[in-house]
Amino acid sequence: MSILKNSAVHVAVAFVAMGSWAVYVNRAYPMPAPLVAGLSQGMASAVITLFLKRMIEFTGKALNGLASLVVPPAAAALCSLIILLTIHTLSHTPDILATIALPLSVTTVYACAYNFLNWRRSDGRRT
Repeated sequence: MSILKNSAVHVAVAFVAMGSWAVYVNRAYPMPAPLVAGLSQGMASAVITLFLKRMIEFTGKALNGLASLVVPPAAAALCSLIILLTIHTLSHTPDILATIALPLSVTTVYACAYNFLNWRRSDGRRT
């Protein structure tokens, strides 16, 4: 199996990359706040990464026309926003907005690009 198709690799990369971002953003706050933020963000990013692709595919297939282009990435972004806000509020992350800015941006760009490619491949839903 190719490393690029390995879900465990994607989940691990999301955990490390976005968890590190959260630690970096919250580094000015006293310990253990940066570490808690990093673990919280890492776990949230891992879960979001695991389910995002499937959610986009399912939602895109369930809709037709312009809705199949717009709704899946919007739903993915909204779900990610709710998950991230909830996780960081519960874990008392000091700088929630800066912490979620990068992960939410990456999620949204990925969701838009992936869904657009799927939408173009599916002639039946373009009308």
